[in-house]
Amino acid sequence: MQRLPARAFAVLATIGTLALAGCGAESGGTGEEAASAPAVRTVRAQEVMQVTRAHGESGTTLLEGPAFGRDGGLFVVDVTAPGGEPKVIRVNVREKTSRAVYTDDRGAYTSAQFSPYDGRLYLSDFAHGEVVSLAPDGGDRRTFFSGDVDGARMNPDDIAFDRKGNLYVSDSRGLSEGEARGRVVRIDREGTEAGVLAKGLASPNGIAFDAHDRGLWFSELTENRISYLRLDSEGGAASRHTAIRVDGGIAQTDSIAVDADGNLYQGLYGRAAMAVYDRHGERLATVELPPQAKGLDSATNVAITPGGTRAYMTVSGPAGGYLYAFDALAEGTRQSNGG
Repeated sequence: MQRLPARAFAVLATIGTLALAGCGAESGGTGEEAASAPAVRTVRAQEVMQVTRAHGESGTTLLEGPAFGRDGGLFVVDVTAPGGEPKVIRVNVREKTSRAVYTDDRGAYTSAQFSPYDGRLYLSDFAHGEVVSLAPDGGDRRTFFSGDVDGARMNPDDIAFDRKGNLYVSDSRGLSEGEARGRVVRIDREGTEAGVLAKGLASPNGIAFDAHDRGLWFSELTENRISYLRLDSEGGAASRHTAIRVDGGIAQTDSIAVDADGNLYQGLYGRAAMAVYDRHGERLATVELPPQAKGLDSATNVAITPGGTRAYMTVSGPAGGYLYAFDALAEGTRQSNGG
């Protein structure tokens, strides 16, 4: 999550050529069509706590992740954190406390997710085209994957794991140039083989498996659309189509989470809200902040408590980086926990 032409514009001046992403909403019909359409719920999220403040050098902060660890801690990343300041943070949502887990002097980490294969925390480094992993305590940093994929370096934004631990990446290559050169990349669980499943995409950002692990939902930042990539039995691409068009106005589609019923939670960059759709593309709800919330302009991602319905949304803006909570429409699973 970030944006120069969207997500990293202000921050990326300080981090280099970084650029990130996201946000969206929807419009309704009129007349008889609108009268017969089901009402879209408004869900009010409530503030849990402030996690970060705007950094002095860049004047901004951008929370992403978030992912629950096995110990119940909620891990988030601060995309814009400079070297020496916390880049991975563990939050105790019950006690409303947080502590630094990891930092370095180079990475711009845009997502976090725990692998079902080795239990490590995986981070995408948008700025350096790498995927790295950490032990749950933040130590033992390893480079999982680095280098070109089909002759081009990635700008990895979000990540999703299949049940075996193979990794699927939204590669926002071409974002800073405004060209549709993005890809969906699959990396095997050992980090040795990588291939392109889809290309020519408009800055792909969010990515998550559907409720049955049969295919991938992914959002395209600069087209404000959500596409569906059906997978074959070997984890390769079987088919692809545009599934949902998100009318976001000045906002753009960011990260995606999926609950146990298959509902999609689409983060919005440029508006502090989330759009919720069912698997058939029907708009079910809009998650919004209380009217008194000020200085927050993006809701990038969400984690739904595994086996529960309490959802924690990462929200950022000039006022800082915050967690807001709401009740999801269905229980959380691995696909609603990080990425």
